[in-house]
Amino acid sequence: MSSTPAEQAPERPVPGQTHQLPRPAKGGRFRHWLLSGLVDETGTQQGPHGRSPEHTHTWWQVMCLTGVDYFSTLGYQPAIAALAAGVVSPFATLVLVALTLLGALPVYRRVARESFKGSGSIAMLERLLPWWAGKLFVLVLLGFAATDFMITITLSAADASAHAIENPYTPEWFHGNQIGITLVLLALLAAVFLRGFREAIGIAVILVAVYLALNVVVVATSIVEVFEHPTAVTDWWAALNTQHGDPIMVVAIALLVFPKLALGLSGFETGVAVMPQIKGRPDDDPARPEGRIKGAHRLLTTAAVIMSVFLITSSFTTTLLIPQKEFEAGGSANGRALAYLAHQYLGNIFGTVYDISTILILWFAGASAMAGLLNLVPRYLPRYGMAPQWARAVRPLVLVFTAIAFLITIVFQASVDAQGGAYATGVLVLITSASLAVTLSAKRKRQRKRTIAFAIITAIFVYTTIVNVIERPDGLRIATLFIIGILVISIVSRIGRSFQLRATSVTLDVTALDFVLEDAEEGEIRIISHEPDVDTGKEYEQKNKDERKFSHIPQRSRTIFVEVYPSDSSDFEEDLVVYGVVKHGYRVLQVKSGNVPNTIAAVLLEVRDVTGVVPSIYFQWTEGNPISNMFRFLITGVGEVAPVTREVLREAEKDVKRRPAVHVS
Repeated sequence: MSSTPAEQAPERPVPGQTHQLPRPAKGGRFRHWLLSGLVDETGTQQGPHGRSPEHTHTWWQVMCLTGVDYFSTLGYQPAIAALAAGVVSPFATLVLVALTLLGALPVYRRVARESFKGSGSIAMLERLLPWWAGKLFVLVLLGFAATDFMITITLSAADASAHAIENPYTPEWFHGNQIGITLVLLALLAAVFLRGFREAIGIAVILVAVYLALNVVVVATSIVEVFEHPTAVTDWWAALNTQHGDPIMVVAIALLVFPKLALGLSGFETGVAVMPQIKGRPDDDPARPEGRIKGAHRLLTTAAVIMSVFLITSSFTTTLLIPQKEFEAGGSANGRALAYLAHQYLGNIFGTVYDISTILILWFAGASAMAGLLNLVPRYLPRYGMAPQWARAVRPLVLVFTAIAFLITIVFQASVDAQGGAYATGVLVLITSASLAVTLSAKRKRQRKRTIAFAIITAIFVYTTIVNVIERPDGLRIATLFIIGILVISIVSRIGRSFQLRATSVTLDVTALDFVLEDAEEGEIRIISHEPDVDTGKEYEQKNKDERKFSHIPQRSRTIFVEVYPSDSSDFEEDLVVYGVVKHGYRVLQVKSGNVPNTIAAVLLEVRDVTGVVPSIYFQWTEGNPISNMFRFLITGVGEVAPVTREVLREAEKDVKRRPAVHVS
């Protein structure tokens, strides 16, 4: 059946219309399944939170989503605190709570106000530190963020397996197989994401509600038990005086050891990451959604207050009621202090219910961390040109992260205690970077009092981070490995993708479109590349004369100049807007971009697509050493413009007849 003339006619270009650059589909069924999460290539994140949520939720429901990460730390935090601080644990916990409410909470309330799209504090620093310095700083922070999320996955799975093993009703063969059980939990987590994870706030609400209710019962019972047996308090107080004596010394020790309790600060970064899920007001301005911001403030404050109450009460009761030896490796309370109290004072049936609830929320905390990674990596690395395109898809990343989680679990023997330092390092570095970001923001806005306050908070977190790294260097070692891995992959990927089209879209304004359509009517579009340095009529006249002479352009043929004005060369993907102007009697296409040859190639392909005529472009050879020019291109986006433009076109268009012609003289 033949098509009608109307069907055969090409689509008429619309002035100012944005055109997405197509990417050819490759591969078979398996590749299609593997990359099914790659929904677009516009530079936005493609993880489970990648698309704008169809349904938003009230702030307290979203709090439960971030709570599966934050509140689940109650599964192991009291035991780690008791093991790290001993009888001083309650006082060190008070210091931690003070830092939570007076330090981390104000910082992240500010982050929520200035980074309300879910990008968190890293995006604030990216805006405050432009060009390559900002990109490198972000890559380092991504290394620490990866440490935070990866250790959340492995530590939560390890603690879930510890709860399963210590339950009196579990099979005997569970004992001695913690690594195997942890690997099974990690594999199940990967299977969920490979099948197609859908964020289920409803499940998070149920898990958090049940878990917090059970913890209320356990803590309340433990407090009653303390009052019924006052000797527990006197014994603890006697031990405290015997070991440390002077009250001033107790306070000093609490200040020194509280960095070891930094796991209790986990969850704030997740809290701002899920902001797009919060329901705002109907009249919210997308540029400043006050309703959503207010909901995020309520989320952060409520979660911090709830967690602070549990931190204090759980630290107090576990320290008083559990013998210190039980917190050590191999002890019944190691990594599961509240579960120990649940079995001890409420019986094995209630204790088993508590264990099941803890296992589920810890497992779901791993899912939350995996979702965080799947948002974080595609949000930055592919946009920087520092990861392959498949890094935007969910399933390949799940396989990569699961393999890393397996390796970490085996190296650390699925030990909660051994991974605590790495977890705390990742958490503290992210909070420190957030504190720095809000300090710089307040300084730029000339808010003197807030600048001083946030600077003090930043100094405290810097101290806490340094102390934690000195005490437990494993966290820094792991973070360093992640940072080195990210930097190496980023450099290799950036070089490997140098000859790709970087523009995610190209827009021709009305004047630019008139220029190319006017020449297309004559059957030829000749474009001269011009470096916008000397803006004089003589410069354009000489350039036009030289190109006509040395490139043999007929004198009667019309020509158009193209000029690329430099921007941030560290950016990889860009939305290009081409403006048409008349300068000194010559028609000029002007575009702003961080790299020259890739941008020229994208503009040429767009001109071809909107006019139906394959254009030609004319260059002059670049002066200087070709190798040094290549390094200039990789770093600054300029250098060997002509050959790189030709190579980009060759990679983008395999059909020679449809490929814009490159002439160099």
